[in-house]
Amino acid sequence: MERINKKNAGLMNLIKRMHGVVENVDIEKHRQSQDHFGVLLGNNRDVIAEDVEIPAGYEGGSIHGEWCYVNRTHMKKYVILYCHGGGYSTGSSLYARTLTTKLAASTSMDVLSFDYRLAPEHPYPAATQDAMAAWNYLMLLGYGARDVMIAGDSAGGNLALSLVLRLKSEGRLLPRGLVLMSPWTDLTASGRSHVTKAEIDPVLNAAYLEQMITNYAGGLNLEDPYISPLFGDYEGFPPTYIQVGSNEILHDDAVMLYKKLLKAKVSVKMDVFKGMWHVFQMSPFKTAYEAMDQNAEFIYDICR
Repeated sequence: MERINKKNAGLMNLIKRMHGVVENVDIEKHRQSQDHFGVLLGNNRDVIAEDVEIPAGYEGGSIHGEWCYVNRTHMKKYVILYCHGGGYSTGSSLYARTLTTKLAASTSMDVLSFDYRLAPEHPYPAATQDAMAAWNYLMLLGYGARDVMIAGDSAGGNLALSLVLRLKSEGRLLPRGLVLMSPWTDLTASGRSHVTKAEIDPVLNAAYLEQMITNYAGGLNLEDPYISPLFGDYEGFPPTYIQVGSNEILHDDAVMLYKKLLKAKVSVKMDVFKGMWHVFQMSPFKTAYEAMDQNAEFIYDICR
């Protein structure tokens, strides 16, 4: 870890600024700075980003979204629905470009990200309602459920799981698979890594997570599986791939989910990246691109 920190000291500071929320922060300015970093780090000359308006689940509303796709002939049969991170209080499709452009480039598949409503202005269940609207939009475009991969990072991993749990509860067809990067699965913070990794996690801390929980689900039952998907029923779930860094407090959120999926006999794979931090895949360096290539390999495997 020491070697990684010295080599990428400036990068680590940038990533920390993107993720972290300092005390008494102006949340709107924080959102704007994340968008700025997303545009800066998500620039890829081989990938086109195109705005789209998605019909919302409430009357007269719409959700801004963004398609990312490679600027060359590519396969259109499959599509990736992307749920961005940001603790449910920040983040956007612009912020997600640090991941969606890499995902589009590595898979040669179209990626749709969407700007779900954010807390504290719009607490639970607004984000889950908007995720369902994005799913329904893909169905309206003519994709079948089995043509769709759902991916997400951090709170977006939470949202991806929540969406599929809701589809399952409604008896609807499920996506072909899920790709989760540093998923936030347990808002009760029961994992030991919240304590054991607290001193080495360069991105997240307990105070930040507590504020995000208050914004999103304050006063609600945090063991509700649509809020903390770790508590969900995973029987019949689609194939899932999980990536997590060894140096993040959400390490056990990923491990506990992995074990629960195994117990439910779900086809699941998890890779722990030594010395890596929360959603390290955002960073413009070799390990991040290698991890994204592994995401693509998983997607190819289940799309055969």
